[in-house]
Amino acid sequence: MNLILFDNEIRNRFLPLVYTKPVSELRIGILTITEKWEKWLDSKASYITQDYLAEKYPLVLRTDNYLINGTVLPNKRLIKLIQQMEINQAFLSSEGELIAARLDNVEFDNLLNDRELEELEGIDLMNTPYTKLNNVWDIFKLNGDALKSDFNLITHGRDSQPISETNRIAGKEQIFIEEGASVEFSILNATTGPIYIGKNAKVLDGSIIRGGFALCEKAVVKMGAKIYGPTTVGPVSKVGGEISNSVIQGYSNKGHDGYLGNSVLGEWCNLGADTNVSNLKNNYAPVKLWNYEEERFVDTGEQFCGLIMGDHSKCGINTMFNTGTVVGICCNIYGAGYPRNFIPSFTWGGPAGYTTYRTEKVFETTERVFARRNLTLELQDRMILLRNFEESAKYRSWEKEKA
Repeated sequence: MNLILFDNEIRNRFLPLVYTKPVSELRIGILTITEKWEKWLDSKASYITQDYLAEKYPLVLRTDNYLINGTVLPNKRLIKLIQQMEINQAFLSSEGELIAARLDNVEFDNLLNDRELEELEGIDLMNTPYTKLNNVWDIFKLNGDALKSDFNLITHGRDSQPISETNRIAGKEQIFIEEGASVEFSILNATTGPIYIGKNAKVLDGSIIRGGFALCEKAVVKMGAKIYGPTTVGPVSKVGGEISNSVIQGYSNKGHDGYLGNSVLGEWCNLGADTNVSNLKNNYAPVKLWNYEEERFVDTGEQFCGLIMGDHSKCGINTMFNTGTVVGICCNIYGAGYPRNFIPSFTWGGPAGYTTYRTEKVFETTERVFARRNLTLELQDRMILLRNFEESAKYRSWEKEKA
């Protein structure tokens, strides 16, 4: 099966998290959306995404192609339907959005070039339940169900590593510890959702974890952390303090005391010691959040919504983020008081004032950060960030004022 995951017109709703990647590369539950589809269908995925991402995330085209909407999460029933699809059939949502299609190379070429699909048969999925991300806050809102689904998928037919007797456990049958992982002198309560500890991950002494919870490969929960589910800590991340219903994509750190709730952090982020995020307004009103698609603040309809932070962004010690704050990619935020609720990409500063975080300085810092993980900042990644710098310039109002 030639699996192709595509971004569509709602892609901008997931900015700033997808400035550097296709939507399907977002993590929700335990796995990224790409990894979910690859596991369910036993096939390697390629992508239809933004032109500037295409070199890093290429498209592979064959005579028989299965296209899957990158915002859709797989389940058993949907997988069965897709496997039964005939050539040049498509599944549509009740609103007419393309969910999946099986196309030959002729119809695929028509699709890519916005020509009429003459042979395509559309089928309404109205009576088929499936989970779909429609907004960036859905990542933490739907994380619990995604985590349970991934837990069942990954652990089916497998045995967990033994749980150390130094721990206090509830719901043992819903706890799975991978090879090389370490959990000592901690409290694990899986009665409210599964707890998954990834390969070579560590939960240090005195941690209190209430499921659902996923700690991905080589990630660390530091001593005395308090974590409420459903929360996901992506690979090679470190967390401490208090966390509730949040998703950390990977390679990011919230290693110290401070609160993070109903939030999503991208990759390569760092929250300084005692950073706190408000996730509830004092008047208990629904939270408004910056929306890149509409270029304005929109009502999320959610009472709880904290911080959305893009890749490579960082904040200093004692930073206070207000309810419903969006921070773009490659930002360095610091200083007393509350920063703005929308901080454009490539911003340096805080409540006292903002300047532009120049790309040469971004590259210097990123190279140092990557070197700590024995990684290299590739030319592809530099070109992606340069493109993002240009596209996000319209939001950096101080540049216009100087001009």
